[in-house]
Amino acid sequence: MTITDSTRSTRRVKLLATKIGSGKTPAGGAETYLDSGVIFLRSQNIHFDGLRLDDVAYIDADVHREMRGTRVVPGDVLLNITGASLGRVTHFPDGVGEANVNQHVCIIRPNDALDSQYLSYALSARTSQGQILSMQVGGNRDGLNFEQVGNLEIPFPGIEMQRRIVNLLDSETARIDRLARLQREALELLIEREQAIRDGLVDRLVEKCGEIPLRRFVTRIDQGVSPQCESFPREGVEWGVLKLSSIKRGQFNADENKQLPSGVNPHAEYEIKPGDLLVTRANTPQLVGDVAVARGRVQRLLLPDLIYRITLESGVDSEYVAQVALSGRIRTLIESTARGSSQSMVKLRGEDIQEWLIPAANSSQQEALVRDIERGSAATKAAANTIRRQLDLLAERRQAVITAAVTGQLDVATAHRSPMP
Repeated sequence: MTITDSTRSTRRVKLLATKIGSGKTPAGGAETYLDSGVIFLRSQNIHFDGLRLDDVAYIDADVHREMRGTRVVPGDVLLNITGASLGRVTHFPDGVGEANVNQHVCIIRPNDALDSQYLSYALSARTSQGQILSMQVGGNRDGLNFEQVGNLEIPFPGIEMQRRIVNLLDSETARIDRLARLQREALELLIEREQAIRDGLVDRLVEKCGEIPLRRFVTRIDQGVSPQCESFPREGVEWGVLKLSSIKRGQFNADENKQLPSGVNPHAEYEIKPGDLLVTRANTPQLVGDVAVARGRVQRLLLPDLIYRITLESGVDSEYVAQVALSGRIRTLIESTARGSSQSMVKLRGEDIQEWLIPAANSSQQEALVRDIERGSAATKAAANTIRRQLDLLAERRQAVITAAVTGQLDVATAHRSPMP
């Protein structure tokens, strides 16, 4: 690639847009989501490499009509304005069909002087992402408001240059995205391998010991509460409420929480303790019933209403039950018993959890199962971590190329494709 020292004038987004706004969650929330209908885009669907619709929600046509002001049309640019995915951006292409958005996704509709794909690239460049980050430091921690989105400054070449930049970046990013997709597919294969190891060990233990309902060992099931919280994680020793994302594929992440506002008294009886067995109560059919054992800095973290805490009799190890609950035999049972009016969001009852059949293992057998699963999956986890590092490097490479092109450091007129690193 040819590099140049040229610079470009900048322009605020609000001077180049005919619309800046976001949607809302329909009355009734996730309970109103359908299995088909009008696409309802949420922050998890917005990624730098495009829309990801594998877990997309749908709303009916009547709700879509009621939300006519936030309909998405081809050429709109979609920017996440709250949460952990703040700043992720993409454009809405032709051929997707009708769509709407919730309050976490901002619609930016460019005017005729601005190419929508160029705007998407410009907002994903380091220059724009740095502006977004600076707006959150010591400022509005709830996310970006529309005024802040409008005040973002982007490099602004003429429309023909914008389109040349888009043509180059479409080619360059497609190569990077293809490699990233292959890496993600390899990661999924490793996750499947880890699952196969767990399933085999649990099945053998069932053959050896037989099964018994979990209710024989459950002494208490708590469901927490979810007060209105800040949109950012707790700081220091402040109280926080766990998010659903704190539990993911058997791993517990204490950093996935929202700070309890000052002046709101915590429900101390729902404070998480090390070793607590946690089960998600509501989510998609593939994710509901996910489990993890609380580890790490859990002091002053509270149980929300979408997560159960299962208290077990002495002699039954929480980590053992968690590993069994992650096995295919329990996952199949969960997906068959979870209930909901929409397959986009279902719920698990405490009674359902108590009916889980677990191997009737003694303490030494429980310890052996956990140890064997950890030993068998150690190499898989190491390989998965390597892939995740490669994905991070590809993301950095993608952003560097985009930044060079939109800021004029890359001479688009004479640029040639460079080999991938």
